[in-house]
Amino acid sequence: MKNLNKKKILLIICGGIAAYKSLEIIRLLKKNGSIIKTILTNNAKNFITPLSVASLSNEKVYTNLFSSDNESEMDHISLSRWADLILIAPATANTISKISYGLIDDLASTVVFASNKKVFIAPAMNVRMWEHKSNKENLKKLINFGYEIIGPETGEMACGEYGEGKMSEPKFIVNYLGKYLKKLEKNNKLKALITAGPTQEYIDPVRFISNKSSGKQGYEIARSLFENGFDTTLISGPVNLDTIKGINLIKVRTADEMLEATLNNLPVDVAVFSAAVGDFKVKNKKKEKLKKNNISELLLEKNTDILNLVSNHNLLRPKLVVGFAAETHSIKNNSLKKLTEKNCDWIIANDISRNDIGFESDFNKVSIFYKNNSEENLPKMKKSTLANKIVNRIISKLN
Repeated sequence: MKNLNKKKILLIICGGIAAYKSLEIIRLLKKNGSIIKTILTNNAKNFITPLSVASLSNEKVYTNLFSSDNESEMDHISLSRWADLILIAPATANTISKISYGLIDDLASTVVFASNKKVFIAPAMNVRMWEHKSNKENLKKLINFGYEIIGPETGEMACGEYGEGKMSEPKFIVNYLGKYLKKLEKNNKLKALITAGPTQEYIDPVRFISNKSSGKQGYEIARSLFENGFDTTLISGPVNLDTIKGINLIKVRTADEMLEATLNNLPVDVAVFSAAVGDFKVKNKKKEKLKKNNISELLLEKNTDILNLVSNHNLLRPKLVVGFAAETHSIKNNSLKKLTEKNCDWIIANDISRNDIGFESDFNKVSIFYKNNSEENLPKMKKSTLANKIVNRIISKLN
């Protein structure tokens, strides 16, 4: 696959009988023009030798966290930065557990934690281990971290038992990586704009009207779009969230500033309006701090409806416009009305009357209303997981 050509792939091989398949993975990746570096865990060396891996990869094999030959190179940093992506195959139950709990005690786990690259995990274990509740919970955590799980398959195992837990075949894994890189290459041509967080409408220099939006869902959508190859611009109101490296972040405070930043960054292919923009601003805003006994009735005027303006713009309307509806009641009726009146392609609605989901929570539960009159109800999940699901739907729609 041409998408694999010249791609730098770091393969982490864990200890398990399926480790022999990793040699075929290396062979297939090399055949497709990839550059391979490998890390063998101590247990992996019980199943395959560093010499066999080095012979196939034509690269040095890394095994220890601290190497006397490379003390100054800091292998866990240099390897994580070198790779275009990381593949753990086979990934044992022990390795999956360690990563999910943040246990860093060897080079493999340290590299994964030090990396800012996409991590793919190909599990391999006995069927009972695969089905264990602890393992399932660990996998859920890794998925929430943004890792992708490849397989496993169902079949006869080396121990003689039959069931799910066999590592996927090398050809399937290599094709999976190729398809992912192809998707990235295709998405690299696409531009995305996301608005997130609240706005602040000032009464005087120190007081303002705002709302409880944390910006978490918008930031996670922006992160997922960027990780899937989009040229991503995030226009953010005042939030207490970390900057996402690689994303064009524009910080604003007021609705007028968010409007100006949005118009200045169009056209794009997809726009996701997740920000909780203030509906009103103070018309008689004061230049000096008001004293209590001088505060008169506030005069309010409507802010420009950014979603409505962009979605109905003749020249700047994106191919796909996604709006959000934060509702406390009549969620479906209000969302369908918003979908029609604002000419959106999708409306993503959530119930902000609940404390366990919505604005300040790390979890969300939404319904997606589509322009073709269809509806999709998604269960409660981490906002990061929901972001990936939304972005997968965006990619399918645009492609």
